[in-house]
Amino acid sequence: MGETANHPPPVAAAQAPAPPPPNLGLSRGPTWTPAEQLLQLHYCIHSNPSWPQALVLAFQHYIVMLGTTVLIATTLVPQMGGNHGDKARVIQSLLFMSGVNTLLQTWFGSRLPVVMSASFAFVLPALSIINDYTDRVFPSEHERFTYTMRTIQGSLIVSSFINIFIGYSKSWGSLTRLFSPIVIVPVVCLVGLGLFTRGFPQLANCVQIGLLMLILLVITQQYLKRIHPSMNHVLEKFALLICIAIIWGFAAILTVAGAYNNSKEQTQASCRTDRSYLLSSAPWIKIPYPFQWGTPIFRASHVFGMMGAALVTSAESTGTYFAAARISGATPPPAHVLSRSIGLQGIGMLLEGIFGAAVGTTASVENVGLLGLTHIGSRRVVQISCGFMIFFSIFGKFGAFFASIPLPIFAAIYCVLFGIVAAVGISFIQFANNNSMRNIYVVGVSLFLGISIPQYFIMNSSPDGHGPVRTNAGWFNDILNTIFSSAPTVAIIVGTILDNTLEAKHAANDRGMPWWVPFQNRKGDVRNDEFYGLPLRINEYMPTRFL
Repeated sequence: MGETANHPPPVAAAQAPAPPPPNLGLSRGPTWTPAEQLLQLHYCIHSNPSWPQALVLAFQHYIVMLGTTVLIATTLVPQMGGNHGDKARVIQSLLFMSGVNTLLQTWFGSRLPVVMSASFAFVLPALSIINDYTDRVFPSEHERFTYTMRTIQGSLIVSSFINIFIGYSKSWGSLTRLFSPIVIVPVVCLVGLGLFTRGFPQLANCVQIGLLMLILLVITQQYLKRIHPSMNHVLEKFALLICIAIIWGFAAILTVAGAYNNSKEQTQASCRTDRSYLLSSAPWIKIPYPFQWGTPIFRASHVFGMMGAALVTSAESTGTYFAAARISGATPPPAHVLSRSIGLQGIGMLLEGIFGAAVGTTASVENVGLLGLTHIGSRRVVQISCGFMIFFSIFGKFGAFFASIPLPIFAAIYCVLFGIVAAVGISFIQFANNNSMRNIYVVGVSLFLGISIPQYFIMNSSPDGHGPVRTNAGWFNDILNTIFSSAPTVAIIVGTILDNTLEAKHAANDRGMPWWVPFQNRKGDVRNDEFYGLPLRINEYMPTRFL
């Protein structure tokens, strides 16, 4: 009986790896590669429209920034004890300093087409100062007003050195080197979205004017321009002015016709065109001059709140600069340019304290949104708008005429302009891996906390400026309440910490660092000097720390 041989089982032939699944997205339509510069601009940062167009566009920038200035003065001056004439003078001072600081920034600071306008970050510490003098007896309400203004002056002067130091010591530039596109997305988004309370909630104070303005602006600027090429040329650039004129005239007709005679006081204040009382109280000619309210008063307890506001304006301006660079066709601002601009912003704050402005300035978000609305990012247009600011700040009656535009009209404009800036922030995600779960986590948490934390602080702040942080140290309360009431500031804090501690080195490519790093160095990209170099070869004669 023969033995049966045990043969090993046959080895299965190695199978070839399966081909990758087809990219179904490519078969459905085109995909878009990242674009460092927007290609749909009519004029970029260093190209200029004709002089007639530039003048009208510059006037449009002046009108847009006017709303915030009037709203801040309307909020603060009555609580200080000031009358309508005092409010007119405060508006004149704010306009004058906005014009001066915008010129300084466009010449020697960020070099971006950004308007510097009054900042809401200073309202909270200003209200705290006002509250401290509530129980004090003054000979008159005007004396209370001037004493409060002198205290604000002193606080602005001292707090200005915070921005001067962090700017010209290059500390702020060192911080921005920790940014990546993943950090920039929530910061720039919240520069726009963080101002949502100045949009529809303000518009709703007079729906019949504000909502009509919003609808008319969208239809005129986006739909009617497509009817004929000649209309496209006019409406895309000047629809905002046309709509303001129409709705303002409509509001004046309703006021004269007595439509609001039996309305509530708040409705009349928001809807009527004769309730600002600026035209009757503003002087014909008044030049703002140093220490116009008297000798500044310095109190340590008030200075710290203003210091917190100075830090907040640095964060908010930084986010606005990135948005402005993208909309105007420039590359992202390098670290040394951001340091230079924040240092110069501190010098501007020092001048504001000297000239008696009620608050400091920051980069205007609404005017950056206007760059995107008109597709015109020209630096010259913004510089010309400074002439309108300074002119109307000196000739008060003319400035008061435009300052009497009802605030719901401005709120309707903000609904569009702030949204454009927020969308620009979203566009930075194209330079990073937006399919990375790590990046989704960082962006999502930064966005949510950037909205949620400031909302908590605002909802729990009393009208007299006291926020939810209430320790025995008033100066400590003012700093924290001011910082955490700012959406972009919270986004910078949360986003920078998360992005630089969650596998930062291993995820460098996913974070977009190979694209980002060259723009942060002075010589990293050949276009940096083209967009951000100082005029008249000044950089050859200035110390490096000021460049």
